[in-house]
Amino acid sequence: MEIKHPLPPFTLETALEKVQKAEDTWNTQDYVTVSKAYTIDTEWRNRNVFLNGREEVQAFLKNKWEVELDYKLKKELWAYKDNRIAVRFEYEYRNKAGKWFRAYGNENWEFNENGLMQKRYASINDLQIEVQDRRL
Repeated sequence: MEIKHPLPPFTLETALEKVQKAEDTWNTQDYVTVSKAYTIDTEWRNRNVFLNGREEVQAFLKNKWEVELDYKLKKELWAYKDNRIAVRFEYEYRNKAGKWFRAYGNENWEFNENGLMQKRYASINDLQIEVQDRRL
């Protein structure tokens, strides 16, 4: 049985811990390790892409980090209740042509009783930036 601490229901302390662990793991850009935070049958919306299952998440993340180079992410707790957490985030990356971008967004997360994320809904906007405007 897979368990990912901290477990719901979340307190302020455990919600902050969950968000920090997610940020740290995503910044590794290890798509297999990242995917292990999600249920086998996880349900995602990422912009206009809908994914079902950990295998689709792995393929999506593998492709993401092949095109989003020098990726750096920062997450911030927005709200929490019971088994749900909402975050705001921003990340920066460059594409293969060397152009830099900052992406802004919000995510809504829902966890099962074992602390694995069963639903992730992300709304994201990208802004092209100059290298000197990077913050992360």
